[in-house]
Amino acid sequence: MADLKMLAIDLGASSGRGIVGSFDGSKLELRENHRFSNDPVFVNGRFTWDILRIFFEIKNSITKTVIDGDNITSMGIDTWGVDYGLIDKNGRLLANPTHYRDTRTVNVSEYVEKFVSAKEIYDKTGIQAIDFNTLNQLAVEVRDNKELLDYADKMLFTPDLLNYFLTGKMNTEYTIASTGMLLDAKARTFAFDLTDKLGIKSSLFAPIVQPGTNLGGLLPQINEEVGKNNINVYTVASHDTASAVIAVPAKSEDFIYISSGTWSLMGMELDQPLINDDTRIANFTNEGGAAGKIRFLKNIMGLWIIQESRRQWKREGKDYSFAQMEAWAKEAAPFRSLINPDDASFNTPGNMPEKIREFCRRTGQPVPETVGEVVRCIYESLALKYRHTVENIQTLRQKPATMINVVGGGTKDKFLSQMTADACGMAVSAGPEEATAIGNLLMQAMAVGEIKGLSEAREVVRNSFEMKYYEPTADRAPWDEAYGRFCKLV
Repeated sequence: MADLKMLAIDLGASSGRGIVGSFDGSKLELRENHRFSNDPVFVNGRFTWDILRIFFEIKNSITKTVIDGDNITSMGIDTWGVDYGLIDKNGRLLANPTHYRDTRTVNVSEYVEKFVSAKEIYDKTGIQAIDFNTLNQLAVEVRDNKELLDYADKMLFTPDLLNYFLTGKMNTEYTIASTGMLLDAKARTFAFDLTDKLGIKSSLFAPIVQPGTNLGGLLPQINEEVGKNNINVYTVASHDTASAVIAVPAKSEDFIYISSGTWSLMGMELDQPLINDDTRIANFTNEGGAAGKIRFLKNIMGLWIIQESRRQWKREGKDYSFAQMEAWAKEAAPFRSLINPDDASFNTPGNMPEKIREFCRRTGQPVPETVGEVVRCIYESLALKYRHTVENIQTLRQKPATMINVVGGGTKDKFLSQMTADACGMAVSAGPEEATAIGNLLMQAMAVGEIKGLSEAREVVRNSFEMKYYEPTADRAPWDEAYGRFCKLV
């Protein structure tokens, strides 16, 4: 079989990359060909994505494949969830997409409740209640900016919007749509009964297509601009976590995954949605995955707390590396102070170390002062949150899990991976780091028939990338005592 060359465009909230993948039938090799910052723009009171700049950088990545002689035949785009752009009847973008961290949706749930209850929404969509979910963003548009929504002909999620810019095709990829609280989780179609109650017109939504759909070649003017090639654009599992889960190197089906980065997305892969009063109260979500799977998961505030703490110290003139911070955390006393990582006070940017200290004051705990104490507090609290989530998953599914698989950027943090094994009392597999891009490429290979199904894709991951394994330490008593205290904080 000839060497298959593919391009993955992997867009995160702060940066984007073009990754060239080479698949020889057994192993997948990666090469980064372009990296760029993704810098949101605050303008006229709105926090927005600079979508045209992002599109410019995607074209740069495609151009570099031509310059490098990569001879790629397919490409796919994955991004964060929930956000979207509005297109007018002439096919033009009406405004820069609004960032999910914009304040327009703060407390919007109270407004939405006037038209449809949170229970009705969850029972239909299976999506956990978060103010910035797409349904809520569109409800805000109806309330505050109805003229714009009336003028819009189509709404396209971020990867669908970028695919449209490339190909001229308007579609809604299933996994990205499933993040927005807009789909009937069981029927896997738009929940128009919900959108109708909120005054959101059903004609706004483009047809749903599955991961692996061939959207065709680049528009002629785009192809001319990027150097002429024979690329076909495919819908991959366009939500970044959906792509990352494809790359989980599990051999069995009863695994728990953590897609670890700014957020920690922790859950299991199911064949059907799991929606009942218990899952609603526990605030678990049912999002679409590749090959008809459901990602039953919980959004946990992840390495954002570490990242934002580091930014604060840097603002104070102390540019600590992550390695320094981890070393100081190892020296700090264990289990001195704990936080609930999902406390609302940690959601927004700002002086994160001070927010942590204030949480500890408010809950009657010792206040962490040094960098090591703050970082250790964050790590231990995240590990205990993972244990809390594991126990919830196993109770809700009424079935034990076999292993925790951590994928994504957080796999570089060996200290946290060991803590996760210790806190949860389960073996942890860490890797691959580039799970999202890998899943993107594997989906392309599945789409063209070179890989047959998820189990074969995961075998390719095991063949291609190194994993690190962590076993729980024997002494469970300190973790059990700390977990008792942690449960009082959540």
